Amino acid sequence: MTDPRPGDDLVIHHAVVQHGTTTLADVSDIRLEPGRPLTIIGESGSGKSVLAHAVMGTLPPELVARGSMTIGAVPFDLADPTGRRHLWGRSLALLPQEPALALDPTLRVRAQVAEGVAGWRPRHPDASRMADERLARLGLTEVGGSYPHTLSGGMAQRVAYAAATIGGARILVVDEPSKGLDRHSLDRLADLLSAHVREGGLLLTITHDLELARRLGGDVMVMREAAVLESGSAERVLTAPQHAYTRALLAAEPSRWDFPWMRGVAATDAAAEPLVAAESITKSYGAAPLFEDVSLQVRPGERWALTGPSGAGKTTLGNALLRLTSVDSGSVAHSRATAGGRLQKLYQDPGHSFPRRVRLETAMGDVVRRHGVEAGRVGSLLEKVGLPHEILRRRPGQVSGGELQRIAIVRAMLPRPALIFADEATSRLDLATQATTMDILMTEVEDNGCALLLVTHDTALARAVTHHQVRLGSPDDVDIRSEDPVAVS
Repeated sequence: MTDPRPGDDLVIHHAVVQHGTTTLADVSDIRLEPGRPLTIIGESGSGKSVLAHAVMGTLPPELVARGSMTIGAVPFDLADPTGRRHLWGRSLALLPQEPALALDPTLRVRAQVAEGVAGWRPRHPDASRMADERLARLGLTEVGGSYPHTLSGGMAQRVAYAAATIGGARILVVDEPSKGLDRHSLDRLADLLSAHVREGGLLLTITHDLELARRLGGDVMVMREAAVLESGSAERVLTAPQHAYTRALLAAEPSRWDFPWMRGVAATDAAAEPLVAAESITKSYGAAPLFEDVSLQVRPGERWALTGPSGAGKTTLGNALLRLTSVDSGSVAHSRATAGGRLQKLYQDPGHSFPRRVRLETAMGDVVRRHGVEAGRVGSLLEKVGLPHEILRRRPGQVSGGELQRIAIVRAMLPRPALIFADEATSRLDLATQATTMDILMTEVEDNGCALLLVTHDTALARAVTHHQVRLGSPDDVDIRSEDPVAVS
């Protein structure tokens, strides 16, 4: 089969993706041109990611694609899942939605990146050298010998970028690349993608991050419920949208929220027994300290934000407070009110917290039985977060990342916890769905007198939701403060 040539456009003439009788994406007349990026935005479950995988030929077997696309003069049948495999890595590459899941946990970083080199074979010194050079250009000189689980979210994303592009692919499909990244890491990623475009590459980006869409420029498409609602230049769509949904999406930033639970926080009883009490805790990995001499107490009803750049130790501090990880010095104590499953965690990567081969209804049923959850609570919470009960018949890999995150929130709230540790709990959601989901979560938190630990890199979200903050930076810069929550009218 003839390979595409440099300078060729990619054109999707018509693409339909279905799960049984349900249409997940139905789009036509999409053109990718060298030097002009295309970004697709829209709510979770709108069909953005399944469209990307239809282009790649990497849809799961239970999803069926129909339609065609061309790269230059070369046609491809989207119904043939093997028809583009010979292009993978050489002409067509995917930067996946979950780099932590896409990277092999048993292989060191250097070996994984080296596998993308043309003509690679095991233990080939030239491939290893090229991998090290590629990592060095991305500011990752020291991580070649590391395993993926030791990397921050931003570092894992750059490693995945190196593995996807080292083979020279000109057409790059990027699926939700900014999830869980702090602003600095997002800026570095945007620079990488923009450089790919400047060098004549084709770039299709799926994202809910409007700031990234603005940074990339080019063209923007807005999807909802499997269809394209509007499209045009990024400047026009993101400043003067024509469709009501796009206007609502742009208006859903946390700085503009005005929910009832934001309008005041009941005074905390300073004499109340803390749910969690940390005294002078310190944690290091190897010779690198993450935080030192941190003391804080979390009482019923309080909302704390753990903020700071990627890799600063926010998740590690949260895990230490829940005693999910040990500390090097100091102590963490829990009150009796937290016993029996009343400490719950929402994970940054919800795919890690659900067994992959088990239907969601089975995983949810385990929680219901273990904690004696009242009948009807599952359905009620699912309805509140905008999901049908039938979605639980699927496995985790058969729902979008945003849908899985909302299901994780439902599962965490089932036992009516005393404290929720939310680790980037809305980082996988578009702005509109984030606002709705956070409203539901915080309403449940307030109604149940639940305390909250929120890990986020989004300072606007932290100010909207919490009134105490621990900001992690360098080991000598741990800032603990209390402030009134922001209420925006």
